[in-house]
Amino acid sequence: MASWGQQGEMTEYKKILIKRDMEMGVVMTVFRQKAERLTVQVIMETRQVAWTRTADKTDGVLDLFEIREVRQGRNSKDFQRFKDGKDKHDENTCFTIFYGSLFVLNTLSLGDHINDKQCKRIPEDFLCVFPSISMKELKALLPLLNYKVPSSRALKDKFQEVGAKKDRLDFEQFHKLYNHIMFEQNEILDEFKKESCAFILGNTDKPDASAVLLHDFQRFLIYEQKETWANDLNQVRELMTTFIDDTMRKTNDPEFTVSEFLSFLFSKENSVWDEKFSEISNLDMNNPLSHYWINSSHNTYLTGDQLRSESSTEAYVRCLRLGCRCVELDCWEGPGEPIIYHGWTRTTKIKFEDVVKAINDHAFVTSEYPVILSIEEHCPLEQQRQMARIFRDVFGDKLLTDPVEQMAEQLPSPTQLKGKIILKHKKLTVEGAGISKDFRKGQKQGDLEMWDPVDQRWNRHYCVISNDKLYYAEEYEQEEEDPKKDLHISEPWFHGRMKEGRLMAERLIQDYCAETGGRDGTFLVRESDTYVTDFTLSFWRSGRVQHCRIRSGSEGGHTFYYLTPNLHFPSVYSVIQHYRDNPLRCQDFELRLTDAVPQPNPHLHEGWFYSNLSRGQAEDYLLRIPRDGAFLIRQREGEPDSFAITFRCRDGKVKHCRIQKEGNMYLLGTTTEFESLVELVNYFKKKPLYRKIKLRYPVTPELVDRFSTEKDCASLYEMKTYVEPNEIEPLLPQSTVRALYCYQSKRPDELIHTHTHTHTQDMEDNPLGELCKGVVDISKCNIQNLKNGKSGMPHVLTLQDMEQDSLQFDLAAGSLEELFEWYQVAWDITQREMSKQYHREQEVYSYTYKEIRSFMENKIPGKSRTKDFLQYNCKALSRIYPKGQRVESSNYDPYPLWAVGCHMVALNFQTADKYTQLNSALFSLNGHTGYVLQPELMRDDGYNPQQEKKKVKYNIVVRVIAARHLPKPGRSIASPFVEIELCGHTEEKFKTIVYRDNGLNPVWKAPAEPIVFTVYEPELTFLRFVVNEEDMFSDPNFLAQATYPVKGIRSGYRSVPLKNGYNENLELASLLVHISISDCMTLVLQRAEEELYSSSSQLRKKQSELSSEPFLYDTHTNIRAAAPRQQNHLTREVSTSERHRLSLFPLSSLRPRTREKKINNSKFYS
Repeated sequence: MASWGQQGEMTEYKKILIKRDMEMGVVMTVFRQKAERLTVQVIMETRQVAWTRTADKTDGVLDLFEIREVRQGRNSKDFQRFKDGKDKHDENTCFTIFYGSLFVLNTLSLGDHINDKQCKRIPEDFLCVFPSISMKELKALLPLLNYKVPSSRALKDKFQEVGAKKDRLDFEQFHKLYNHIMFEQNEILDEFKKESCAFILGNTDKPDASAVLLHDFQRFLIYEQKETWANDLNQVRELMTTFIDDTMRKTNDPEFTVSEFLSFLFSKENSVWDEKFSEISNLDMNNPLSHYWINSSHNTYLTGDQLRSESSTEAYVRCLRLGCRCVELDCWEGPGEPIIYHGWTRTTKIKFEDVVKAINDHAFVTSEYPVILSIEEHCPLEQQRQMARIFRDVFGDKLLTDPVEQMAEQLPSPTQLKGKIILKHKKLTVEGAGISKDFRKGQKQGDLEMWDPVDQRWNRHYCVISNDKLYYAEEYEQEEEDPKKDLHISEPWFHGRMKEGRLMAERLIQDYCAETGGRDGTFLVRESDTYVTDFTLSFWRSGRVQHCRIRSGSEGGHTFYYLTPNLHFPSVYSVIQHYRDNPLRCQDFELRLTDAVPQPNPHLHEGWFYSNLSRGQAEDYLLRIPRDGAFLIRQREGEPDSFAITFRCRDGKVKHCRIQKEGNMYLLGTTTEFESLVELVNYFKKKPLYRKIKLRYPVTPELVDRFSTEKDCASLYEMKTYVEPNEIEPLLPQSTVRALYCYQSKRPDELIHTHTHTHTQDMEDNPLGELCKGVVDISKCNIQNLKNGKSGMPHVLTLQDMEQDSLQFDLAAGSLEELFEWYQVAWDITQREMSKQYHREQEVYSYTYKEIRSFMENKIPGKSRTKDFLQYNCKALSRIYPKGQRVESSNYDPYPLWAVGCHMVALNFQTADKYTQLNSALFSLNGHTGYVLQPELMRDDGYNPQQEKKKVKYNIVVRVIAARHLPKPGRSIASPFVEIELCGHTEEKFKTIVYRDNGLNPVWKAPAEPIVFTVYEPELTFLRFVVNEEDMFSDPNFLAQATYPVKGIRSGYRSVPLKNGYNENLELASLLVHISISDCMTLVLQRAEEELYSSSSQLRKKQSELSSEPFLYDTHTNIRAAAPRQQNHLTREVSTSERHRLSLFPLSSLRPRTREKKINNSKFYS
C-alpha cells in the first residue's frame, strides 16, 4: 500500500493512491483460522469490501456502512492465534476492521509486508462487472430485496417496458426497472394532489416525468415543511441539484422528476430530526456533575446474559464508542493478578490490566468528557495495590487523583474534567479489604448434571440453591468436537445408506439428468456398501454414471477423509465443497462437481414424520412430551401436497403451522421456501421458529411409546398437571398445583385445567429470573447418595419428594468433592428451616456532595421521599443498577429514575431493547457527549414530577405514509407494520395495518382517525417508531426502529431514517411520515377563532338582511389582524383542568398568553 509520511502524516495524493489501489484490489494476508494471502477489494458500486482467492470465487464480503472501527496494530483475537513466531507481519503493517450490527462485532484482520513498495494488483478481468442479468436471475434477486416476485407474465411486461431484449437486462435497463418497481406504489403522490397542498404537482404518469418546479418546491419547503431557510432561493436551488443525477438538468431553474422528488422525501436531508439538537452546547457543560444525566452501563464486560456469557474487553470498547461515560468493573482475585468477571457464575474471566488498557485506548474517541469507572471490589488488599499501580501506569495524567478545586462546595463541571478518568470506589475500612460473600447470588451456585428421562441422558444445567430451593436453568446445548464433522447429513446431496446401493444411485442420477439436461458433474454421496466408515461419490460424466470412493483415516485421534492420498479433509462436507470449487483431476478427465441430486422425499426416512396422523393425535403426542421445542411433521388428511408442523412452545402450548408443497418447493407461511422438509427442520434447529423456540426434540414413535408406558417419566420437568375429583377439598385446599399446559376434559370425571403464569413475587425471588427452567423445594425432599452411581455417573445425589415417592431428581457433578459441597448445603436445608431474606433499605439522610450512592432499581427511596431524593440528586451523584433477577440481561424502564434526577441509570448495553433505545435517544442530545443537562425546573424547590405530568405542553399528530428498503427477516419476505409510541410520562401506542409480502416499498392508507399524542414533559418524552413484521403465527418480529426526543421533532412530510436495535443506521431503510405539532394554546385559539368566525359570519348575514351598511369585520384577515392588539393579564401555564375554562374566554384575552407560554417553554428548555 502507499507508504505513510515520515511523521505518520497522510497527504491527499497518497490517500488517492490508496483508494485507487483498494478499488483495483490488493493482495494481503487475511488472518482467520489460518493466515492466507487473498485479494482484498473495495467495490464502490455495491459499497462493499470483498476478499477473494480466485477471480470467480468470493470468500466473503462486508458492507461499508456496517464498519464500526478500523483499528491499527495486532489488536484482535485473530492475531493471537499466530503468536508462535511463524507470522512475519510487523505491528505497523496490520489492522483490523470491526463490523456488524450486533453487540459483539465481527472482525476482518489484515496484514501487508513491510518491504512491498507497491501493492500487487489483480488483473482487470477480476473487477466487479454487472454486464447483464437474466429473468431467472432477477426472479432470484427480487426476494432478496424484500419484494415478492410477480407472475412471469407481469415480469415479461416489465422487461418490455424498459426495452429489454432476449429476456436480459443491462445495467441501465435494470435501473429503469428498479424505478418502475419503486413507482408502483404511487399512492404516496395522492398526498400532493389535495387542495390543501402548498404547490401543484405536475405530471405523475411515469417515474421520470417532470413533476416539481423550483418555485413550487420552495413553497412546499416554506409552507408545508416550515423551513425558514427556504426563503433564500439559492439554497433551495442547491438542495434540488443534489438530488438530480443528470448534469444536463442542473440548471438555474431545476425541476424534480417524480422519482427525484420521492428520493428527497425519503432522504436524510428531509429527516424528522432537527440536527441542531445534536450539536454540543458548550455553555451547558459548565454546571456541576450533579446537574446532568450521565450515560451509564451495567456489568460492562459482559456480551450476553449474567450467568454463562463471555466477558470481553471488546464489550468496553463497544460501550465507550456508543457514548457510554460510566462503565463497571467487577474486580476479583485472580492467579497472581486481579481479574474481571461476574462472580460465582460461569461467565468467562478477563485480565484487569487488559480492561484498563482497552478503556485507555477508547475512552475519549466518541466524547472528550470524563469517564467514570464504577469499581465493584472483591480483591484482597495486595491485589488492590496492584490495581492502583495499573491505574497510574496506564492512565497517567488522565487519572483524576486530586480535587479540581480545594475549597469547592459543589462537584466540578464536565468542562473542568475534560479528558479525565474518575474512579468510583468504596472506601476501605480500618481493618482493610477482604472477600465477602454476596448473598444475593444464593447459597451455592455452579453446574450440575441432571438426568433427563425424555432423552435418557445426563444434561448439564447451571444451578443455584437459594431460599431453600434448587433453581436450574435450561440445559447447555451439546457442543460438538468438530462442528463440520456431520454437516453432510443435512445436505441435499447426501443419501445415507441406500437399499440397492450402486444401482439406486445410478437410477437416481440418470432420472435427474434426463429431467434437467444432464450437466457433467451432477452428483450424490452415499454411505459405502463395503466399508463401514467410508463413503461413495457417484457423478455423471459423458453420458454415464461413475463412482469414486471417499476414504477415511485417523491421525492423532482425528478422523480425516480424502479422494487422493495427498489431500486430506476434516469432513465429508469439506471434501465435496472443495471439489465444487476446484476440479477433480484424474488421468482420463478433469471436472468439477455441479448439481446435487436430492433425495426423493427424504422426510419419509425421518422419525419425526407421520403420514397418517390427525391434528388431535399430534396434540396428544406433544402433550405427553413436556419439553419446549418437541416437534413432529404430519401429512394433512386428504391433501397430498399439504403438511403441518406441530410443536410445543413455552407454557405447554401446542402450535400448528401449515406447509404447502408448490412444485418442488415446500412453502412455510407465504414466502419462506425450502427444497425439502428435512432442510426446513435443519434450518429451524438453528433459527427460532416461534419466538425463541427452536426445533430440538423429534417426537418419534419410540419416544411416544416410552412415555405411554413408563410412570413418572417426565418428573424432572413437570410436577402434577391435573388432579382427581376426589382430591378436591370443599374449602381451602391443602396444597396447590400449577398446570403446565391447558387441558380440556374428555370424560365426565375429568377436570378442565388452565395454565397460569407463576406469581410475580416468585419471579422477584428467583435468582435465575427468566432463564429459570425449573425449581425443586429441597426442604420437602429426602436426600440419598447413590454410591453405586447411575447411568454411567459414578456418584449421584438424589432428591426424593417426601409426599410423592415416585418423584425424584438425580444430580451428578464433575467430581466427588464438588458433589459433596452440594450435598452439604442440601443436607443443612433439610435439617432446619432457614430464612435467608436480606432486605436493606438505603435511606437518604445526611450527605456531602462528594458521595455517590448506588441503588438497586427497586430499592430507591419511595414516593414519600421523592422530595428528599430530588434534593440529594441536586448536590450529589446517584447510580442505579438492575436487580439481580435480570440474569438474562434485560433492562428496566429508566424514565421514572431520570424523572427524579438520578444521574447514572446503568443499563445492559448488550441487550438491544426499548429501554437501551430510549437511553440512546436521550444521549443523542448535546453532541453524543454522554452528558445531558437536566432542566433548571428539576432543581426548583417546588418541582414535583407528579404534578408536571398534568400540565399539557403540546400535541403531536402523526401519520405513517410509506416505507422503503426495510431489513429482510431471515428467508421470508417481510409483512411489515409500524408501531408509533410516545414514551415517558405515559405509554400511548398506535399501529398501522399489516402490509403483506412487501418490505421494499409498502404504502399504508390513512387511518380513519388521526393519531394524536399529548406531550406533558418535552425534556423526557420520546417519539418512537418501531417497524415489525408479522410472522406466520401473527406474532410481531422486530425489524428496525427510530427513537427521538420530542423536542427535536420537525413537522411536515418527513423521512424517518431507521436504525438497528443498537441505534446504528440501516443503509437506505426509512419511513415517510407526516407530523404536525401544535401547543395547547394554539389548539384553544384555533377553536376560539373558528367559533368567532362562525359567529361573525352569522352576524354579517343578519346585518345584511337588516341594513345595507357594510359590516366592519368582513374577513377572516381582519379578525387575525385585530386580535394581537389586545392585552391580557393572565400569565399562568395551561393545565389540564384549565383547558375547558379557556374556551370560554374571548379571543382578545387569549392571544397574549401565547407569548407568555413561549417564555415559559424557553425557561424549561434551559
